[in-house]
Amino acid sequence: MTQLRTPTWAILLICWIALLCDGYDLYVYGATLPGFLGNPDWGVTKSLAGTVGSIALIGMLLGSLAAGTLTDRLGRRRLLMTSLGIFSAGMILCALAPNFTVFAIFRFITCIGVGGVLPTAVAIANESAPKGKVSLAVGAVLTGPPVGSLVGALTATALVVDHGVRPVYALGGLSLILLLAVWRWLPESEVFLAAKAAPVTAGRVRASGVSRLFTARQLVPTLLFWIVCAISMLTMFGITTWLPVIMQGAGFAAQSSIAFLSIYSLGCIIGTVVIAWIAQQSAPKYMVILGFSIAALSLLAVSMTQSHLLLFAAIFFAGVGGMGTQNMINDHIAQYYPPEVRATGLGWALAAGRLGAIAGPTYGAVAATVGGSPGAAALWFAIPAVLGVVAAIAMPLRDRTALATTSTPAEGVSA
Repeated sequence: MTQLRTPTWAILLICWIALLCDGYDLYVYGATLPGFLGNPDWGVTKSLAGTVGSIALIGMLLGSLAAGTLTDRLGRRRLLMTSLGIFSAGMILCALAPNFTVFAIFRFITCIGVGGVLPTAVAIANESAPKGKVSLAVGAVLTGPPVGSLVGALTATALVVDHGVRPVYALGGLSLILLLAVWRWLPESEVFLAAKAAPVTAGRVRASGVSRLFTARQLVPTLLFWIVCAISMLTMFGITTWLPVIMQGAGFAAQSSIAFLSIYSLGCIIGTVVIAWIAQQSAPKYMVILGFSIAALSLLAVSMTQSHLLLFAAIFFAGVGGMGTQNMINDHIAQYYPPEVRATGLGWALAAGRLGAIAGPTYGAVAATVGGSPGAAALWFAIPAVLGVVAAIAMPLRDRTALATTSTPAEGVSA
């Protein structure tokens, strides 16, 4: 296939929009949860809502595994198109579901596509970024999910009370338009093509696939990445799924409770930009440590304050340390692994992280039910954030030995 001459900014923009749609589709469930719980026609309980949220995230795990394994074999462009098509069709089917059982099935299918977008888009962004600006470029692209989350929260705020949840999911189907843009303008990654074309690197036969993640040198870093991702996603998905419900239980109106998710998402966006800029000057690993620390302190602040103003501020900074931290984990992993296993390494780390994401809604249901108050629930979520600090400190910096054998645009970037 003849490579298209698409400018770098356009490639990064396509990746950003793909992740925006991905974020909308993924986090809209938490934003619409008050609508499901508040409408007796759906017959949804908190326990059932948490279970469906977790089951749907099993779809994300499968999508991450599939994309992470196949992207390094079949190409970034093809896998991105496949993932976009699956979750776009899934959102439309969710809007048409006659009952919550059928909705849960379509939600599962949607999340298979959602799980495949992130490792593919991050790999494309990493390999398309200008030399010396990888963290900035990847960080900018990774503002897509929190922007999508914010758009989803605002859409739910505007529509759920008066029109129910169906229009919110139907709007997610508009991402089919992006599928056409990817088909027309997104070229295959040149780094991927070069890595596939070179059978030998620095005099040795190149190992490829999942086995590269478990060599003697890579085993411990790979497991640490998995642990950090799982902790991060448990905290993040638990909060984004149950935050509106917890705040509604604290006495806030339905629209106000959903607005807290908007504030959290805004913190994610600003946090990703600021942390990515600092990471470019230092290292993504250090920003992961900082992000977990901010999340833990913010959640402790939520547990102690009675002021609405301070509560809004604490939720904002919890967002800074939430999705902003996960985005830096993604950046760090993408820079750590060499190109021929970059998407595989990131995809499998995200798949392991999905185990935390799967547990997150159920963990959040316990926090919302047993904790009861926002303060008590916040303490439940502060615990994994503290554990995340410890795990992030143990993570390695970039694997310079592996990268030294491969020429990529990421070379020269600070660790």
